[in-house]
Amino acid sequence: MSVLKTSMRNFFAHKGRMALSAVAVLLSVAFVSGTLVFTDTMNTTFDKLFAVTASDVTVSPTNADPSDETPDTGRPESLPASLVEKVRKAEGVKDAQGSVASLAVTVVDARDKNVGPTSGAPTIAVNWSPYELRSVELTAGHEPRGPTDVVVDRDTADKHGLKLGDKLRTIAATGDFTTTISGIVDFKVTNPGATVVYFETAAAQRGLLGKEGLFTQVMVDAEPGVTDDALKANVAAALGDGYDLKTAAEAADAGREDVAGFLDVMKYAMLGFAGIAFLVGIFLIVNTFSMLVAQRTREIGLMRAIGSSRKQVNRSVLIEALLLGVVGSVAGVAAGVGLAIGLMELMSSMGMELSTDDLTVKWTTPAVGLALGVLVTVLAAYVPARRAGKVSPMAALRDAGTPADGKAGRVRGAIGLLLTGAGAAALWTATRAAEAGPGSLWLGLGVVLSLLGFVVVGPLLAGGVVRALGVVVLRVFGPVGRMAERNALRNPRRTGATGAALMIGLALVACLSVVGSSMVASATEELDRSVGADFIVQNATGQPVVPQAQAAVEKVPGLDHVTEYKWVDATITDPKGGTFEHGLAATDPTYPQDLRRETVAGRLTDAWGPGAMSVGSDYATEHGVKVGDTLTVAFAHGETVRLKVVAITSDKSNVDKGAMYTALSTAAKALPADRMPQSALLLASARDGQDAQAYQAVKDALAPYPQYKVSNQADYKEDLKDQVGQLLNIVYGLLALAIVVAVLGVVNTLALSVVERTREIGLMRAIGLSRRQLRRMIRLESVVIALFGALLGLGLGMGWGTAAQKLLALEGLGVLEIPWPTILTVFVGSAFVGLFAALVPAFRAGRMNVLNAIASE
Repeated sequence: MSVLKTSMRNFFAHKGRMALSAVAVLLSVAFVSGTLVFTDTMNTTFDKLFAVTASDVTVSPTNADPSDETPDTGRPESLPASLVEKVRKAEGVKDAQGSVASLAVTVVDARDKNVGPTSGAPTIAVNWSPYELRSVELTAGHEPRGPTDVVVDRDTADKHGLKLGDKLRTIAATGDFTTTISGIVDFKVTNPGATVVYFETAAAQRGLLGKEGLFTQVMVDAEPGVTDDALKANVAAALGDGYDLKTAAEAADAGREDVAGFLDVMKYAMLGFAGIAFLVGIFLIVNTFSMLVAQRTREIGLMRAIGSSRKQVNRSVLIEALLLGVVGSVAGVAAGVGLAIGLMELMSSMGMELSTDDLTVKWTTPAVGLALGVLVTVLAAYVPARRAGKVSPMAALRDAGTPADGKAGRVRGAIGLLLTGAGAAALWTATRAAEAGPGSLWLGLGVVLSLLGFVVVGPLLAGGVVRALGVVVLRVFGPVGRMAERNALRNPRRTGATGAALMIGLALVACLSVVGSSMVASATEELDRSVGADFIVQNATGQPVVPQAQAAVEKVPGLDHVTEYKWVDATITDPKGGTFEHGLAATDPTYPQDLRRETVAGRLTDAWGPGAMSVGSDYATEHGVKVGDTLTVAFAHGETVRLKVVAITSDKSNVDKGAMYTALSTAAKALPADRMPQSALLLASARDGQDAQAYQAVKDALAPYPQYKVSNQADYKEDLKDQVGQLLNIVYGLLALAIVVAVLGVVNTLALSVVERTREIGLMRAIGLSRRQLRRMIRLESVVIALFGALLGLGLGMGWGTAAQKLLALEGLGVLEIPWPTILTVFVGSAFVGLFAALVPAFRAGRMNVLNAIASE
């Protein structure tokens, strides 16, 4: 009990010093808890949606892919309407309704503005039926009663200012059709951002499927007492083979799988950044307890002298860490709920609507948050606790802050150099790898080992690096600068640990900056070398180009040619009998002019001849295929034909890598007309001297089709740069958490250092050091520690980024570009971080009473 009382007394006596460490724990736990609450809430939202919208049994075509929101043909797979009556006659069926649904549509208002989400959630067009009233409630107007009526959801209407009587144009593969808003519905559950439009059934069949008498699904409800599994078996017996049947539970599971990929990426990415924050927080906690133990050396020595055992002293420090972990973790769990709500608001602003009514906090969330926070804090305090336990009773006669054991420092340095050398060797091995798979493993090993090496060897590097920085940064400030340098060098272990916390975040920033810049530079060089087309027309969400939009482009004056690019699924059998499910790019003969592909054998232009095709070099090598061989190509939903290989394209290029080409006419002969895919994109070239006019004319021609973007080569490069930049900004934002924790570490180190040097500060003030000079000294000390961490982190990160780029070169991204402006900006910014971190400690030091400071022990 005396140990507990001592721990409690020390904890509350130093509560100000513990506060910043508690904030580090709070931030880390908040990120973990917030991630778990956010993903659980997303799951709850979708579970409720699936529960409301799923019928007891759903009948779908066997070749329908629920995860394929944009079928190549632009029309979803369908069932004959006669199937509905057949299902109704099955045993145990209470009711069956035919459903028409398509996600391959775009809906625009009278100003040709897209009223659907441009990313994330889809636009869904469905037929109106009594079944829809399970999930929505008609709150204005009336249901669609004819081919000119449409009903929209309230969220979409409010977002785009739509009202009853407004005109909407629906763009589908079968053509455009205009309707008038006759009603508005409210969802009974949270709608995660989708735009939903409802048409009269016959109009939906004609507009979405091309003709009446077709449905995409049949929704079946069971009689009371009939289980879903029994109903499924009865319907299957009535229909026979050739249909895909799912119970409500199976349909919900399939829906969860569709969104699981997106949720998992978000979840694990955010947890990864939380892990980085925890790692940085460990340095802060270790530093805090190491300094507290050093400052209490005499106190601990007295405890040992009056009978306290090593275990009791050790336990006392660990109990303080336990209290710190509990306080920080409890606050972190609460902050995590707030963070989850903030993430929900952010997602709503991006188009994915989430309601706080579905906020889900499972018991596992606080349990995991508390366990992680407490465990990490106690483990981080373990080494300082052991050091406290080793304090002898004779320490009561010495001053606080006993110097570290020199032998231990030499061993630490040797281990650090060994780890750093091993990490460098692994990174070098990664750059020499012949394949990306093994190379990535070496890269990961090199990153981990080199990071550990720099962390361990940090105190050894502190002396040389801080002296070098002192010459450049501190000497200009005269004696105050020299004192700041000596303070930073006074305890290299403390300086190394403080700098290492900042080093981790900045190393990742530098690495990702190098990788991102290299990707943009490589892609830009590849575009300059390979792309001959002046313009590219495509949909950002992957929807194909509808025929009416393609026709509008083809009519533009000033264009030399327009090239269609269609992807046709197929199974390819080589001469030895090996099969390969891949597909062919069916294009116009002008394609080689628009995309210059290097060939390793044959002539690529011959691939557009009758019965001909090309293959990629990787496929040719793996399957032993050479020019002149004949491959058997089984087109999905079409015929099986034999095509002669007339060219092999090089897969060293990353543009259209691995593509196999054939003529549009070849694919058209093998496929029924309704199975011929729409163009995935269009490539166009202007006549000589008409680039600017043709560019604007193409944009004007596609103004009624806002889902498509027209890009010239400059636009395409800028888009690529923006996409990489946006991704990096998101990552930098998440890494900011780790950097914030590192800044707290600098603040804590300086604050504790000021307390440790109270008497020294008083003596300096007594012999003439002004308050202004004292504050400047502490600020300069903070700046040099921050620059030390930045120098190590940026150097380490550029090494990681360079090794990663060498691996990317195997995938065709062969340009290494170091973003020096970003690197220099981060380095200079680190100095300002150091200044900011020193504000409070410097202010407190300047307010010290000189006589009281001299009298302190």
